[in-house]
Parts: sequence; C-alpha cells; structure tokens
Amino acid sequence: MMDNSAVFWSRALTELTLTFHIIFATLGVGVPLIILIAQYVGYKKNDEHYTLLARRVARGFTITVAVGVVTGTIIGLQLSLLWPQFMELAGQTIALPLFMETFAFFFEAIFLGIYLYTWDRFKNPKYHMLLLIPVAIGAFMSAIFITIVNAFMNAPRGFDLVGGEIINIQPILAMFTPAMPTKVGHVLTSSFMTVAFTLAAIAAYKLLKGENHIYHKKSLNLMMKLGLVFSIATAVVGDFSAKYLAEYQPEKLAAAEWHFETEAGADLIFFGILDGDEVKYEIRMPKVLSFLISNNFNTEVTGLNDFPEDERPPLITHYYFNIMVAIGSLMIFLALGYVVGKWRGWQWIASRWFRWLIVLGGPLSFVAIETGWWLAEQGRQPWILYGIMRTEQGATTATGVEWLFIAFAVVYLILGIGSVVVLRRMFKNNPVSKELALRKGGEH
Repeated sequence: MMDNSAVFWSRALTELTLTFHIIFATLGVGVPLIILIAQYVGYKKNDEHYTLLARRVARGFTITVAVGVVTGTIIGLQLSLLWPQFMELAGQTIALPLFMETFAFFFEAIFLGIYLYTWDRFKNPKYHMLLLIPVAIGAFMSAIFITIVNAFMNAPRGFDLVGGEIINIQPILAMFTPAMPTKVGHVLTSSFMTVAFTLAAIAAYKLLKGENHIYHKKSLNLMMKLGLVFSIATAVVGDFSAKYLAEYQPEKLAAAEWHFETEAGADLIFFGILDGDEVKYEIRMPKVLSFLISNNFNTEVTGLNDFPEDERPPLITHYYFNIMVAIGSLMIFLALGYVVGKWRGWQWIASRWFRWLIVLGGPLSFVAIETGWWLAEQGRQPWILYGIMRTEQGATTATGVEWLFIAFAVVYLILGIGSVVVLRRMFKNNPVSKELALRKGGEH
C-alpha cells in the first residue's frame, strides 16, 4: 500500500517549488532577449536611454539568476527524493535533455559574466552588444531542454516497456514528442510577454510616482510594443496547444472546458459554477470549442464522461484555463490600445487610470504564468508519466515529507523577500538621473 500522506505532501512540495521557481525561470528565459533588443535599439539610434535600460535590467537580472539557480537545483534534488520510482523508470530515457539543460545554463552564465564585466571596455559598443546573443541562446536552449522533459511526461515515447522494464531506449525520439513543439513555443513566448509587461509596469509606476523622465517614457513605449507582439504570439501558440490536447489528451481538454457530454458543435464555457454535471452562471460561446480544436464549428468534441472516473483530471483546471486566457486577452487589448493610441496621438494612454492598468498588467502576467503551469501539471493527473505511471506509483513512501514542505516554504519566503529587498535597494540607490549624470560626467 502506498502512503497517501507521502503522496499528498510530495505533490504539495513539488507544486510549491515549481510555483516559486517559475517566477525566476520566466525571468531567466525572457530577460536576455529583452536586454538584447533594448541595447540594439540604443545602438541603432545612438540613444543612451535604451542603452541604460539594457544596463539596469542586466544588473537586476543577476539577482534573479542567482535565485533561479538555487530553486532549479532544489527541483532536481526533489525529483530524486520525492519521485524515485518515476526517476528510475524515466531517468534513463530522458537524461539527455536534463544534461543538455545544465550545459546550456553554464554556456549562458559564462557569456553573461563576460557581458556584465565588459561594459564600456569596447571602443565599438556593437561588440559588447553581440555578447548578448550567446546569453540569449543559452537561455532559450535551457528553457527548451527542460521543457522537453515536461513534454515527455505528457507524451512519453522513445522506449518499450516490457514487464515493468524499459528496453529499446531511443533518447532522441524521447526528446521529440508530439507535445514538445507547443509546450516549448508556449514557454518561450509567454516568458517574453511576461518580462515585457513587467518592465512596462515598472516604467508606468515610475511615471505615476512623478518621475517624469524621458527614460521611463521610452522604456514604457518599447516594452508595450514588445508586449503586444509576444502576447499575440502566445495566443497563437495557445491555439495550437488546444488542438494538441484535442488529439492527444482529450480528457484534459474536456476537464479544462467543463465539457461533459460528447457532442458536435461544442460550446466554449468561461467561468461558471458546477451543480453536478450542470454548469451555471457561465459565459457560453456557442460552438467555439469545436472551432478552437479544428477550425470547424461542427466538429465532435469528446466529453469527460466518456473517460473512466479514475482517469479524469481535476475540474479546478477549468478556472486555471479561464484565468490564463482572460489575462492573456486583457494584455493583448491593453497593449493594442497603447500602441494604437500612441500612433493616433490619443491623450488617454497617458492618463493615470490607464497607466495603473499597465502597472497591474505586470503581476497579472505572472498570475497567467502560474495558472498556466497549474493547468499543465494538474491537468495531467492522475498520471506522472501519461498513460504509463500514475502519480502515486512514482512517489516516495518515506514519512516526514510534510516537514520538508514547511522547511522549503520558509526557505522560499526568505529568498523571495531577500530578492525584493536587494533589487529595491539596488535601484533606489542608483536612480536613472544619477546614472545618466555619472555616465555623462565620465564621458567628459
């Protein structure tokens, strides 16, 4: 008999760690590209404000990278301690991307160190800017390789399972699963989107607080444009993700959409509450679910009741999906309103209420990231390795996991508060006006 308490606390601790780590992982993936874009714009326009934006973001990035390394290491440790049966079964199959992820991180870290310590050391700033390319590549590859592992858990292949033993292992085939393209695409685009809106939120907040410096206006303008591009890209990849679920994990789609009965012309349901299998107080879009999965309004969609009860994902994933989609849609319209308003000269985009919406968009983007991951992970239940190993089969049977949960919760609280305090002091002690004055003084 499995220790249900150990399974519960193993799941809780893993979710806690991933929930905390994904904040820093998102920054780790998205920030290098944003720095590269800002420094490129500064170089092309010979504009010190964009170059300073790259410099300041890079400085803060070092803190988030350090915390991300700590939490990423903890995840690797917890996989071995909390999910030993899973690691024994799958580790030998999917070890290659785990190794490559480590290599990609060190590749990124080496060039990031060189980049940070060579500011103002090149006569031609273009060469310093080019150092960001391997940093960004390392960040992308690190995200791709670790996401490949997650994709494998959702669509395992590249081996034969005979009598509980894995044989005929093909590591390359295990990396390129049907789930890989959409998962990798969604991770990358959503990370870029979130970082852009977070930096836009910071710029808008500074303007609201009376720091009416041109630096913040330029930062806001650039980040909202990038936010629009990447939010639309995230929505497009999300559409492909829905089509993937309909073909490969229909029960996950049905649970997320509260679609219980198989029918053609299925409606898309937003929010609402459940009364048995009946949905009440929902926002219903007729036949849109069918269109979402096939571009045909009359396509038949498999209902959740067609699956065994013990293979149905938790219905709370419906709310995760709704929150993620609602925030993503809001950010598209917010960014579109800003970009069009800037182009047309509309004054309301500089109003306090609109800038407060932009400020709100930063944390909301992280909420969308979190709910998206909860949807991905809880939506795979009851499987840790889809169709092969159930979660309770992969968990540890050790006792005392609840004490580990408490200990790591305290560690994450300290890391979180410490990161905020350090970043706040870093930028409070070096305001934009002071940095610009020092740089101009150094030039003379």
